[in-house]
Amino acid sequence: MTAVRTTRRPLADRLRRVVLYAVLCAGAFVTLFPFLWLVRSSLMGDGQIFRSPPEWVPNPFHWDNYSGALTARPFGRYFLNTLAIEAVVVPGVLLVGALSAFTFARLRWRGRNVVFAVLLSGLMLPYAVTLVPTFIGWQKVGLVGTYVPLTLPAWFGAGQIGLIFLMRQFFLTIPRELDDAAYVDGATPLTVFWRIVLPLSKPVLIVVGVFTFIAVWNDFLNPLIYLADDNRYTLALGLAAFQGVYTAQWGYLMAASTVVIAPIIAVFFLAQRQILEGITLTGLKG
Repeated sequence: MTAVRTTRRPLADRLRRVVLYAVLCAGAFVTLFPFLWLVRSSLMGDGQIFRSPPEWVPNPFHWDNYSGALTARPFGRYFLNTLAIEAVVVPGVLLVGALSAFTFARLRWRGRNVVFAVLLSGLMLPYAVTLVPTFIGWQKVGLVGTYVPLTLPAWFGAGQIGLIFLMRQFFLTIPRELDDAAYVDGATPLTVFWRIVLPLSKPVLIVVGVFTFIAVWNDFLNPLIYLADDNRYTLALGLAAFQGVYTAQWGYLMAASTVVIAPIIAVFFLAQRQILEGITLTGLKG
């Protein structure tokens, strides 16, 4: 009787795994289908894209869609503009967000929890509520049309409430005995932050950095509001302008969209292990 049960359990486990993998594969296909359709369409002519029944393999391959799309508008300049914004915003979010999270997670001061609760309440404030007064403020100081409204707020914690909460939860998982030992040796809070907390927080810093990078890369509304000069356009804004001009040339539009999306996919695959580790460890304490 025991032998029969033993043989049935591996069969049941294998059946569960087969069903689980089948469901996961089906879900992955549904998730990847829009991207596969995008790549497939980027290699087709306009007549092939909407042919019924649909063709899944381009015949012939229109590789010239990529060269045509990238030369139709100055995407090289848009790429450099976006990287310039990324180079300022990502370090600002990491530094200011980490310092704020360290203050709420590792330092003891009167009213800390109250201030943190007030900070979290800012998540309930819609972005559209502050959009107009913020624009008027930048307009009064004459910085509309520059990159300052897109970069400077990152160094003052603007829009970082969720990321600060994420880093705070991760910092709470670090043993506090490390801080106490450093303070006994004469370390300052800044020394503890720089030499103890940050080196142990690489997973969450990578997560926040990737999230910020993707948010800036895909940001369309802020560049649309503050940038008017075509030479200052970001990739998202340039792609939207491209779509407005070349609406009928779907092959070019699909090729340009594929090029814009490709760096985001590459960043995710390069940092996926750290992303999973950072999200898994966040919130285990506190």
